[in-house]
Amino acid sequence: MRHQKTSAGLTALAIAGSYVVVLGWDMAEANIRQTKILGFAIRRTRHSDGEVIFLGGMKTFVEVEPNPVPGNKVSSYRHPIQSFQWSDYSASPGETYDYEVIARGGTPLALSDKATVKLTVTTEPVDLGRHAVFFNRGSIASQEYALRFQNRKPDEVGQAAYDWLSRGLIESLERFIDRAQSGDALHGAFFEFKNKRIYARLKAAKGRGAVVRILYDGDSQREGNEEALVGSGIVASTKARTRSGGFAHNKFLVYSANGAPSEVWTGSTNLSENGIFGHSNNAHLIRDPQVASSYFRYWQLLHSDRTLKPTATAATQMSPAPLPPGATDSIFVFSPRTSLQALDWYAALAGAAQRALFMTFAFGMNSRFVQVYDNPDNVIRFALMEKKGSGKTIRKQSADVDRIRRHPNVTVSVGAKVELNQFDQWLQEIDRVTGEAHVLYVHTKYMLVDPLGPAPVVVVGSANFSQASTDTNDENMLVIRANPAVADVYLGEFMRLFSHYAFRESRKFKSSNDPVALQKRKHLISDVSWIDANYFVAGQDRFLRRLYFSGQ
Repeated sequence: MRHQKTSAGLTALAIAGSYVVVLGWDMAEANIRQTKILGFAIRRTRHSDGEVIFLGGMKTFVEVEPNPVPGNKVSSYRHPIQSFQWSDYSASPGETYDYEVIARGGTPLALSDKATVKLTVTTEPVDLGRHAVFFNRGSIASQEYALRFQNRKPDEVGQAAYDWLSRGLIESLERFIDRAQSGDALHGAFFEFKNKRIYARLKAAKGRGAVVRILYDGDSQREGNEEALVGSGIVASTKARTRSGGFAHNKFLVYSANGAPSEVWTGSTNLSENGIFGHSNNAHLIRDPQVASSYFRYWQLLHSDRTLKPTATAATQMSPAPLPPGATDSIFVFSPRTSLQALDWYAALAGAAQRALFMTFAFGMNSRFVQVYDNPDNVIRFALMEKKGSGKTIRKQSADVDRIRRHPNVTVSVGAKVELNQFDQWLQEIDRVTGEAHVLYVHTKYMLVDPLGPAPVVVVGSANFSQASTDTNDENMLVIRANPAVADVYLGEFMRLFSHYAFRESRKFKSSNDPVALQKRKHLISDVSWIDANYFVAGQDRFLRRLYFSGQ
């Protein structure tokens, strides 16, 4: 849901996902300078119980609070936000909220309200009907986790830590499985299949008379999967996929009611401790008998365990790409494929963005997307990455990322955690749930093309927007068009993690520990010069973001 409004020279837009509300606003530069606006406060009122809070950050005016408590947030009313964009990460699904964006002017010790815009939104439910979208917390490397659980590992803390980190992700799969009764069936394919909670739910489904058949990667993950399955009670219901071209990299489960496929649970989530509770992952549930039937036929193809070429031929025939004429919502793309046409199509979709592009890249950026991002124009392009590259060409990949991020309209965030400096006010952070972790921060695979436009495009699934994910690995993707509610949920989650890791990565830049940078990280600017950070310089990322997120 979205709400835009203008009042007293202040324009604001609220974009409500399920757990995140993204807020953007704008005010004329001359007005800011004339009225000495030092930032903006955000007052939130929850309709269900009347609770009123001010959203906050961690930077303070040195004149007001010279030594803030490490890890504690401060009210934006006393220490206003010196930006034109902020987000509420504490919203709940299906709640109605008022957000008042308040321009605060004067001096740090004598602030007053200069203009206010009030926006009312209702957050999207997690279950949207045809679609349901789930994201884990995806940020064990966070000040909030450090504050809540003193950076102890979840197995030391107990269930509260697991619940907070899962954020409904594993619970969504448990509920999906629990629906299966006698006469129903569950057919799944997973890369890492190592979770005892899911084993127990599948075993219980079998006990109720449901058919349970699970494929798992029989190459790089075979030993770990089979070791974890010992004593699970479902070994007879599983089978290794041993003849894939590369990795049997899917993560999906098809639910069939009385023999008729009707729903699919898919996404990026490996069923491992770190996959569910550590690095960022998502799940997407789609209720569509036609889509579910196609996934089941794809599962049957994988179950036959044929080699690369016949599997690719059949998978390509099952799922044409680019989009068939007349198709709108929920197109599926299965891999391996006989060509890279689907990857070319994704790049073409990305390149066609009119205002904004948002993409996650777990293991580097394919050259097709480098070409898309390597374009200094007025399209704001965001990339959220686990790392800049991998494999033999990592140096070139890293150089490409470093080059494109120098464009004024390109903003890249690479996963990182807070590394303490004696002058900072931050808490130490951890970066994994268990010792074995192949991914630490970003594992999602999705793309948003013009999400605030009239026909947003969401591409999401298990594939890493890479060549191997297209012509070699077993993968699945969904292409969802013209569904603003779905786009709003994904946009909120993207900005939540993008902002989280952009700050942490910035601390690792060469200049981040000089005295000026240390002061900027700790305190707000005490005069209107805070707007001189390219907010009103045409073509710069902050200029483009100011306009885009305020709905202009």
